[in-house]
Amino acid sequence: MRSVLPPAIARRQWQFMAAIGLVATAIYSAYSSSDLGSVSLVLLGVLTVAACFLGPRRWGAEPPAAWLMMALAALLFLVGLVIRPTVTDQPMPWPLLADAATFSGYLLLGGFLFALLRARQSLERHAVLDGLIVCLAAAATSTLLLAAPAAAIAGRPALLSVIQGTYPLFDVVLALLVLNLAFTTKTWPVSMVALLVMMVSMFIGDTVYAIEGVGGRIYGSALLNVPYVVAYTALGVAALHPSVVEMSRADRLPVQAWSWQRLVILVPALFLPFGLLLTSATIAGPHRLLVAVAGALMVVLLLARAISAVQAQVAAQLHSEHQATHDPLTSLPNRQAISGQIERLVNTVDPHGPERVWVYMLDLDGFKWVNDSWGHDTGDQLVIEVGRRLRAAMPATVPVARVGGDEFLLAFVGDKAGALRLVDDIRGCFARPYPVRDTEVVISASIGIAHSIGDSVRSAVAAEALMRDADTAMYRAKAEGPGRSTLFDTSMHDQVRERIELEVALRQALAEEQLHVVYQPIVRLETGMPVGAEALVRWEHPERGSIPPMLFIPIAEDSGLISQIGAFVRNEALRQLGVWRSQGVVSESFYLSVNVSPRQLSDPELPLVVSGELFRYGVPAHCVALEMTESVMVDGSSVTARVLHELRQLGTKLLVDDFGTGFSALGYLRRFPVTGVKIDRSFVTGLGRNEQDDEIVRAVVAMSHALGLSVIAEGVETPLQREALYQVGVVNGQGWLWGKAVPAAEFAERWHLAAALPEVPLPVATVTTSGRHRRPDE
Repeated sequence: MRSVLPPAIARRQWQFMAAIGLVATAIYSAYSSSDLGSVSLVLLGVLTVAACFLGPRRWGAEPPAAWLMMALAALLFLVGLVIRPTVTDQPMPWPLLADAATFSGYLLLGGFLFALLRARQSLERHAVLDGLIVCLAAAATSTLLLAAPAAAIAGRPALLSVIQGTYPLFDVVLALLVLNLAFTTKTWPVSMVALLVMMVSMFIGDTVYAIEGVGGRIYGSALLNVPYVVAYTALGVAALHPSVVEMSRADRLPVQAWSWQRLVILVPALFLPFGLLLTSATIAGPHRLLVAVAGALMVVLLLARAISAVQAQVAAQLHSEHQATHDPLTSLPNRQAISGQIERLVNTVDPHGPERVWVYMLDLDGFKWVNDSWGHDTGDQLVIEVGRRLRAAMPATVPVARVGGDEFLLAFVGDKAGALRLVDDIRGCFARPYPVRDTEVVISASIGIAHSIGDSVRSAVAAEALMRDADTAMYRAKAEGPGRSTLFDTSMHDQVRERIELEVALRQALAEEQLHVVYQPIVRLETGMPVGAEALVRWEHPERGSIPPMLFIPIAEDSGLISQIGAFVRNEALRQLGVWRSQGVVSESFYLSVNVSPRQLSDPELPLVVSGELFRYGVPAHCVALEMTESVMVDGSSVTARVLHELRQLGTKLLVDDFGTGFSALGYLRRFPVTGVKIDRSFVTGLGRNEQDDEIVRAVVAMSHALGLSVIAEGVETPLQREALYQVGVVNGQGWLWGKAVPAAEFAERWHLAAALPEVPLPVATVTTSGRHRRPDE
C-alpha cells in the first residue's frame, strides 16, 4: 500500500529522518546510561524499521522481499542492543540471546544485499573469488588479533569470546557485498551512500566490541552503541530517499578483471596474514598453521582468479567476434560475414567449369502486416522462426544469413538445375503456417536470384555485384506479386538506373513546382451534373514531357516522397475549392476527393493537419472526401485505424478506391468508418456484355446500400454503362463520358456554364432476365 502523503512531503521524509537521527544520536551520546538515552535509541530503531517497510514501497523499489528482510534485520539488531545490558551478567545461556538476535540480523542483512545484487545482475565470478580471498584474509586476521586472544581469557565461556571476535568478520563479508553493489554502478545515489555509511558504522561498532572482548569484557559502556545509532539513521535515510529505486537497477560499468580498485583490495588482503606472522613472534603453533592454511587457500583462489580472468577475456573476445559477424536476433551470419563467404566461393569455383555461384535474396511478403498487427516482438519471433526453418532446410554447405529486417541471403554453388531445386526448397519453408500469438499466419517470400562464374582475380568485386544484383531481382519479383522469384538479367540495371533518375527528377520537380493538379468531375448519373470532383496530380517534365502517374507514384511511395506530394495535392485542391465556393462556381454541397496513401494515414498528426488546412482555406469538412485503397484496411495498424476514426469525426468523407480488386470484405467495411466505395473500372468496362461483371457490380451495390455507404462507379465511358449502373442503383459516376481530368480554369469554365443549363433526368431503363438493358421505348 503506497503512502497517501503529498508528493512534496513524501520526498522530504528522508530529511526528517536525518534530522531525527542527529537529535537521537546527540541525546544518546549525552544520556547513554539513562532511560532517556534508551528511549531515544528505541524510538530511532522503530522509526528505521518503519522506514524500511514503508519507504521502498512508497517509491516502488525492487525487489520488495529484500527490503522486508532489511526491516526484520533492523528489528533484530534493535532487540540485541536493548537486551544486551540485561543478559550480559546472567548465567549461560542467557547472554547468547543478544548474540542470537544480532547473528540473525546479520544473516538477513546478507540476504538483503544478495537480493539487490541479483536484481542488478551484479554478481560475477571475479567478484566472488575476490570476496573469498579477502574473507580468508579477514578471517585469519580476526582470529589472530581478536578471537584467539579473547578465547584465551580465563573465567569466561570460550563460545562468548569467539562470538565477540567474529563480528568484524561478518562486517567484512557484508562490506564486500556493499562494495560490489557500489562499484558496479556509474553513479552513487543518496541511498547508496547512506547504505555505505551504515556498513562503516556497524564495522566500527563491532570492532570496538571485539576489542572489549579481548580485554575480557563483553559489554563495557552504553557509549559503545553510538555507531549503531548512526547506522540506524543512515539506514532510515537510505530507505526513505527517492533514489532507493535505483538500488536494484542495472547500471553496470564495463568489467575490468584487474582494475586498480580491485588490486587495492586484493594486495593488502594477500600480504596481511603473512605480515602478521613476520611481525609477531608470540603466535602459537596452531595459529601459525591456521595462517598457513588460509594463505595456501588464498594462493589457490588467486590462481583460480587469474585463470578466470583469462577465460573471461577469451570469452569476451569470442563474443565480440561473434557479434561482429552474426545477427543478434537469429544468430545467423550477417551481411559482412556472408559477403566474405560468397567471396571465397567465387574465388574457388572454376570459371571454365559447369558450376556457378548462385545468390538468393529473400524478402518476406506480409511481414509489415504482422509487425503492425501484433507488434515488433511478434515480428521478431516470426523472423527467428523463418531463419530456423531456412537453416534446417538448407544443406550445411549453403550459407544462410539475415541481412535486413525481413531479408535473408543464401549462397549456393552448382548448376542451374540445382539452383532451381534450391528455390523449391526455399518455398517449402513457407508452405506451412507460422504460429503467431494465438493464431497461425501464412506468409511467402519474394526471391531475387543472381549468378556468376568463378573469378579468383576480382572475387571481392564479383561477390558485391552478386548481392547487389540479387537485391535488384528481388525488388522485381516483389513488384510482380507475393511469392514470386526472378532471375537477374542486365536489363534490370537499366530499369534501376531509370528509376533512380526519375526519383532524382521527382525531387527536383517538387522543389521547382513542376507538379500541378487537375480535376475530373464526379456526376450524378440521373442528371449528368457534377456533385464533386477528384483532384489528381500530374507531372510535366521540362524535357521528357508528361510523365504518367502510374510511373512516378510508385517511385514516390518507395522513396518516401508520397507524403510530400500528397500534402501538395491536398493543399492545392482545398485552396481551389475555397476559391470556387467564394466565386459561386460550385454549389455548397460540391466536394473534392483527394487520394491519401497508407504512409500518410500512418501519421497520427494527419487529422490535426487536415483540420488546420480546412480552416485556412475556409472549406467545410463535409466538402472533402479522402480516398484510400483497400490495402489500408487490410494492413492497417492501430495508428491507421485511429487516424481514420479521427478524420471521420472531423466530418470528412472516407472512400475506398478501386473497390473489388483487392481484399474486399464486409468485415473491413464494418470495422472502419468509411462512407462510400468506388467500383473499379475493370468491372464497369464489362457491364452489359459480361454477366459476371453485372453480378459483381450488383452485389457491391447491394452490400454498400445495406451498410449505408455511397457508391461511385469509376471508368464510365459509354451511355450503355451509365444506364446499366443507374439501373442497379449506382447514384454517382466518374469517367471519360463526362470528360478527362482538366486544369482548374477549364473545369470551372465548363461546369460553371453547365450549371446554368436545366438538368435532364436520365431515361429510366429496365433490365431483362438475360441482363440486356432495354429502354422504355424499345
